[in-house]
Amino acid sequence: MKRNGASFWIGAALFLAAALLMTQVIGNQYPFFAGYVILQFIVLAVAWSILGGYAGYVNFGTSAFFGMGVYTAVFLVKVAGAPLAVQIAAAAAVGALMGFALGLLTLRMQGIFFSIATIALTIIIETSVTNWRYVGGAAGIQIQRPAVTEPFSNYVQMLFFVQALLVVLAVAISRYIQNSWIGRGLQALKDDELAAECTGVPTLRLKLLACVISGALMCAAGAPAAMYLQYADPASAFNLNYSVSALAMSLIGGTAHWTGPVIGAILLSATQQLLTVTISSEVNVLLLGVMLVLFVVGAPEGIIGLIQKAFRNRNEGKG
Repeated sequence: MKRNGASFWIGAALFLAAALLMTQVIGNQYPFFAGYVILQFIVLAVAWSILGGYAGYVNFGTSAFFGMGVYTAVFLVKVAGAPLAVQIAAAAAVGALMGFALGLLTLRMQGIFFSIATIALTIIIETSVTNWRYVGGAAGIQIQRPAVTEPFSNYVQMLFFVQALLVVLAVAISRYIQNSWIGRGLQALKDDELAAECTGVPTLRLKLLACVISGALMCAAGAPAAMYLQYADPASAFNLNYSVSALAMSLIGGTAHWTGPVIGAILLSATQQLLTVTISSEVNVLLLGVMLVLFVVGAPEGIIGLIQKAFRNRNEGKG
C-alpha cells in the first residue's frame, strides 16, 4: 500500500512538472485551450464517480454544480475583483454546502427518484441565475481577465496548470476514498443498502459525505471557466452536456476503480476536441451517445472491467 502511494505521488508530481514544462516551451495557445477542457472533464468525471460510482446514486445534477462554480467566480470578480485562488476556494465551499443541502433533501430517495431530484435542482438554480441581473441574467456577462502572473506568459496557460492541480486533487481524494473505510462503506450500501444499514454501516452519513465531496470538486472545476471563456451565461454554464458527459465518461471508463473515470474522460474529451476541429462540434453529442450505448450493452463495467477481465483470463490460461 505504501509503495502504491509513493508511486501515485511520484506520478502526480511528474504530471504537474510536465504540465508546467508545456506552458514554458509551447508557444501555440490551442493545446492549452483544448487541454484545459480535457482536464476539466477529468475533474468532473472523477467527482461524479464518488457519488455515482462508489455509492451507486446516479447524479444528473453535475451541470448545476458546475454552473454554480462559474457564477460564484463571476459574483466574486464583480464584487471584489477576487483572485483566481479565492474564486476556486469559494466555489468549492459553495459546492460542499449545495451537496450537503441536496443530500439532506434527496438522499433518502433511491433510484430514479434521486436522479429526477438532481435534474430539478439544475432547473431551479439555472432559472434563479437567469433572473439575477447583477451577474448578467439571461444576457450573460463579460469578464475581464487580470494580468497574468509569472512564470506564465498567457492567462490560458495559467488556467491550464490550475486545472491540472485540480485534477491531482480530485484523483487523490477519489483514490483515498476508494482505499479507505469510506469506500468500503459506500460499496456496501451500493451492493445492498438495507443490509449495510443493518450491519452498522452509517449509510446516510456516508452518502452525505460523498455528496459534499463530489459537489465541492464539481464547483471548483467550474470556477475557472468564467476566466477561460471571459464570458458567462446561464445557458452555457448550466448546459446539460456537463451532466451527460461526466456520467458517460465515468461509465465508459468504469466506476470500479478510481482510474476508470480518468481513462474515460481522457478518451472521450480528447476525441471530442479532435472532432470539433476536424468535423463539427455537433458530432460530439452523437459520439457520446453511441459510445455510451455500446459500453452499457457490451461492457457494463467499462474499460477497467475489460482490462480486469483480460487479466483474469490470462491468469486462468497460465494456471
